[in-house]
Amino acid sequence: MSSLEQLQQQLRSLRLSESANYLPSLIKQAESEDWTYQVFLNHLTNYEQKRREEKLIERRLKWASFPFYKTLDDYNLNEQQSISKKQMNQLKEFTWLDQLYNLILLGPPGVGKTHLATGLGIEAIYSGYKVSFISMGELIHTLKTEEFTRKSQTSVKLHIIPSKISLLCSNSSSTFTRLHRNNVLNFLHIIPVVSKVL
Repeated sequence: MSSLEQLQQQLRSLRLSESANYLPSLIKQAESEDWTYQVFLNHLTNYEQKRREEKLIERRLKWASFPFYKTLDDYNLNEQQSISKKQMNQLKEFTWLDQLYNLILLGPPGVGKTHLATGLGIEAIYSGYKVSFISMGELIHTLKTEEFTRKSQTSVKLHIIPSKISLLCSNSSSTFTRLHRNNVLNFLHIIPVVSKVL
């Protein structure tokens, strides 16, 4: 085993696998550009940190289970009369999340609620938040069957309780009547229900 391979192995044992993979090319670059030890270490640690952040975002995007990958940049604000550019920018600042407000997107099918919710979720992940996407029907079914099925219990523990639902998206107000009737809103920590209806 060469000294380089041994060094790579040591980096992997310290859980610096990205640095271990990057090390050979970084050493060549350091030698050709006459880097100091400090500059070399700075490049190595910056690379490791950058790759860890990228992997974290990848994991969070996968865990969120979005129905599709559409960002807010793809959202055509000109087709939507009920939300202004200023309101969109306020939503992207996520002060409503930090202040524990809830956002309810309500409207008929095909107006862009799911796109907006997905776009906000993706933006939230890139801002450091954890996100879990679940449809309203799936949410109601999971909460109703939680006492009876292990799958629903696991879903509640992994997805619903940690996120404390901050954004709900529905096609009709009758859904919220059903939620109130089944005391689902109480479970979701939406007390009091402070919402912005779009």
